[in-house]
Amino acid sequence: MEKDWKIYSKMILDLRERYLKEKNIEIKQILEADGKSETDRFWDARDKIEKERKILIDCLDDYSRSNMVFHMCLMYKYGMLKEDDLLKFSDEIQSRVKNRDW
Repeated sequence: MEKDWKIYSKMILDLRERYLKEKNIEIKQILEADGKSETDRFWDARDKIEKERKILIDCLDDYSRSNMVFHMCLMYKYGMLKEDDLLKFSDEIQSRVKNRDW
């Protein structure tokens, strides 16, 4: 578990940045959507940002060793933690995350 914690601690910022890069592309697409008024684009983008803000809080706030698996399960559910990322962890952690066993 200690090894898993070290891996998790080192990768969490990169996971966040990769996730936000994907979400920023989605937000940009919302802002550039054809057939919508500027007002609709603005409010649609705001709604998307608010949704993602809540996901970031769920996944990243108050992360610690004791709640690592819980946060990893959420990150996996929301697509922040990918299948390839999981391969870096022990079989036990991989199984717990995939089965949402926190």
